Amino acid sequence: MSKYSRALERIDSAHSDDPNHIESNNTTIPYELHYAQQMTFYLDRINPNASELLRLAIRAQHLHRWEVPRSSYPATKIGYHSWRSGLQKRQAELVENMCLASGYSAEEAAQVGAMVRKADLKKGDPDTQTLEDVACLVFLDDQFDKFEKELGDEEKMVDILRKTWGKMSEVGHAEALKLDLSERATALVTRALSG
Repeated sequence: MSKYSRALERIDSAHSDDPNHIESNNTTIPYELHYAQQMTFYLDRINPNASELLRLAIRAQHLHRWEVPRSSYPATKIGYHSWRSGLQKRQAELVENMCLASGYSAEEAAQVGAMVRKADLKKGDPDTQTLEDVACLVFLDDQFDKFEKELGDEEKMVDILRKTWGKMSEVGHAEALKLDLSERATALVTRALSG
């Protein structure tokens, strides 16, 4: 078994521990495993020749996320950002250890962790931007309708969509425009992009 296969197996095994489940393709699977599979699906659509390290970062994007619920931080903007940065740091550490245990060098493991933390996103790192594009695509395609219903605030949702669009590259935008969104999501995305 290659070090990539070993690392991927460790990541997916961790996802399989998620107590939250979802119906997908007529079977019930742990939600974070489903999410990871969606991340890989969209990576293959926008960058089928992605490196092993990017593939591992993509797969580990939400590693053990269920263990740190949003409600464990204050329901404020600062609380949200603290939760997100805390998660990114924790997930990066977890995947770095998995990479090391699978035979990757410390430098390679650190590269995977940096992508998961999105450390070089503002510096224009193409792999980190791809991870951001993929996460945004999964949000739009797989999570949007549930999230919008729970949020219950159309103006706030339009603002979130504008911010999501602003995080994406032209490649991400092109793929997002191909999504088969619900009628409600299409209307809100159209409104967000026209404003």
